[in-house]
Amino acid sequence: MVDGILRARVAAPAVSGAANHSLLLLLASELGVPRRDVRLVAGAAGRQKLIVVDGVRPEAVIARWPGLRV
Repeated sequence: MVDGILRARVAAPAVSGAANHSLLLLLASELGVPRRDVRLVAGAAGRQKLIVVDGVRPEAVIARWPGLRV
């Protein structure tokens, strides 16, 4: 978590964007927000992704995943 942005790495290969889509669905589900509020803003073709979640405060993400490093 840096400046309110959750950074995640996925191990699944990017096949037609399936890994990216799955990651966004997972994050939306886990954070209890609609899928439309979770956006991939960088790293679509790379192993590192930058995700923005609208309507969720950084504290809520940290509360959900307390093991995150700042």
